[in-house]
Amino acid sequence: MVFAHSELRDRDPVSITAVKILIAGGFGVGKTTLVSTISEVVPLRTEEVISELSIGVDDLSGVESKTTTTVAFDFGRITLTPQCVLYLFGTPGQDRFWFLWDELSRGSLGAVVLVDTRRLGDSFAAVDYFESRRIPFALAVNCFDAAARYSVEEVRAALDLGPDTPIALCDARHRESVKNVLLTLMEYVLARANRLVEMRPGHLSGG
Repeated sequence: MVFAHSELRDRDPVSITAVKILIAGGFGVGKTTLVSTISEVVPLRTEEVISELSIGVDDLSGVESKTTTTVAFDFGRITLTPQCVLYLFGTPGQDRFWFLWDELSRGSLGAVVLVDTRRLGDSFAAVDYFESRRIPFALAVNCFDAAARYSVEEVRAALDLGPDTPIALCDARHRESVKNVLLTLMEYVLARANRLVEMRPGHLSGG
């Protein structure tokens, strides 16, 4: 399925074809669900059943019903426009698998940091990771049924995010909601890239 979007089609001078995007965040925030919801191909999953070995290691508070966990990465693909195909890599959420993030982030154009407001403190590490590496990211608040609702600006203040960082409320189970998150990220990435192009010496003079 192709998602038409004029702002992505018409942006210039940056042209995008195949794009690698990370879907990141803490343990149990819905990364696997998001990738599965939007992927136009059967998603690749590396989930394992949570065992007794996780006791005392993985914090299940707030996600007590979770029975599986990603141990490497999830993979999916979605065509936003004929000129823009996203390859989605969902990262593992547990601290002990964070060594994989450096490998997964190689060549990525941007990231979605998915958060759960019931466990907002788990989001700081992912936010710090992408900020420190200057990888552009959008924050997506996964609105779980049992979670309290907060405004975008309340979430921005709680995570101390700058005014330019895009934030979207979403439901990782709903395709249109996930599509909106990805479009929000891509608009941000393209606008940021175009600003960098315009700042290059000689750009205005054509040199």
